Amino acid sequence: MIKVQLYVPPGGYMAERWVKTSMPPLGLLYIGAVLEKEAIPVEIVPTDVLGLSWKDIEQKIARDRPDIVGVTITTENRFQSFRLIRLAKRAHPEALTVLGGPHASMAAEDCLEHIPELDVVVRGEGEYAMVDICRAWEASPRLSALAGIPGLVLRVDGKARSNAPRPPIRDLDTLPFPAFHLVPFEKYNFTFPVPGRGDLPAVNVMTSRGCPFNCSFCATPINWGRHVRMRSPGNVVREIELLKARYGIEVVFFYDDTFNASPKRAEAICELLIERRVGVLIKCDVRIDIMSRELLETMKRAGLFHLSFGLEAGSDRVRGEIVGKKIEMPDFHNLVRWCLELDIIPNVFFIFSHPTETWAEAQETIGIIERYKDKIEGTIAILHIYPGTPLENLARETGFLPKDFTWTKRYRSKVITLPLAQGDVPLYIDKLTWSQISELVLRWSFSAGKTSLLKKGPRALRHIRSFGDLKRHAIMAWVYLKLKFL
Repeated sequence: MIKVQLYVPPGGYMAERWVKTSMPPLGLLYIGAVLEKEAIPVEIVPTDVLGLSWKDIEQKIARDRPDIVGVTITTENRFQSFRLIRLAKRAHPEALTVLGGPHASMAAEDCLEHIPELDVVVRGEGEYAMVDICRAWEASPRLSALAGIPGLVLRVDGKARSNAPRPPIRDLDTLPFPAFHLVPFEKYNFTFPVPGRGDLPAVNVMTSRGCPFNCSFCATPINWGRHVRMRSPGNVVREIELLKARYGIEVVFFYDDTFNASPKRAEAICELLIERRVGVLIKCDVRIDIMSRELLETMKRAGLFHLSFGLEAGSDRVRGEIVGKKIEMPDFHNLVRWCLELDIIPNVFFIFSHPTETWAEAQETIGIIERYKDKIEGTIAILHIYPGTPLENLARETGFLPKDFTWTKRYRSKVITLPLAQGDVPLYIDKLTWSQISELVLRWSFSAGKTSLLKKGPRALRHIRSFGDLKRHAIMAWVYLKLKFL
């Protein structure tokens, strides 16, 4: 019988927002559930929560000798995923090494061309692609046996070759619920702070795949598709009831890109939660301009306590012409006001350093953040470049990414990153100077009462890899002192 092991690398997903907490890996849990349904034995190895070292992982693979080693990858954790692939091939050369996840889907050829230990990339949804891989590999353990499987990218004669695309799973209700029993759920410190109740146990639930919008910096519409596929309300609520009964969860994080992509379905899910008296609290992300007061009130009755939504920029020009998110400011102000009136925490996403964004336009963004000081949670980022996005194409065309750029290599001087705060992802720095960006970030930090630079300083110094890194940290330290004391 074929042996399959699916890995999360030791650093997890490496996003700062999850440093003190961790979410179960839904992608691997869905794959595991489908493999179990097809009677294919599978082991999921979340090395992050298990606390496994690189030596532990190598010894495990050498001892267990799995036929297939699958590794999940995001752009933030890509270097650890690459290391795990290399380690797996060294520990057990006969194993088929497979990479899947958002980064693999968007940069498949780049991964295969630069990571010789990698055999296969799964592009897009991995559930049934993995079933096909397992059956083909068990029948004939040769790469040529995978040549006809849709959704795969293989190395053929030293070059990456894409098979035909795999059609998306149209009816998500046909998928089994994620196999949470395949991971040590009790080891995940996944909680959310709830006013008046402290940190409550939470779980992540995905109710749809895809996003109908097309923000220039986002890979979701390309990775999942712009046609949003949605689970039925009954299917969603049954999973929540099961998770509550089995694991005692009290908060549900709807892990959709846009929970209200269909307002009617969002309302139906909430109405069913109310009708069945499920008794959970809800956190989710929504699109501003399709949100209504009526839907928000229904969500509140169903348990909504925390709502996230992206404004991205205060400038109308930047939002409409650059981001491709034509949201009107009155809609934003209304949604914030409704949240405050209904005792819902509004968490707003902002981004600094959009292409062509001027200092005056960036001031519009920080002005909104400071206007709502103590009233909203603000989540900010310096604009990230992700593979496969329109922004990546622009960055390559304009030289922000070098001509020889590959996602598999660490660039010490030509590419700007802030691994500690923003993940090891290239930042797009255009019209704004680093001093101006530092001021924006620090003013947000002061406004939000975030951890001081002095506390982060020692950790930041350990991530310095070049003179440019040192210079940028020095500039940020000077701006900090100027804002704090002058």
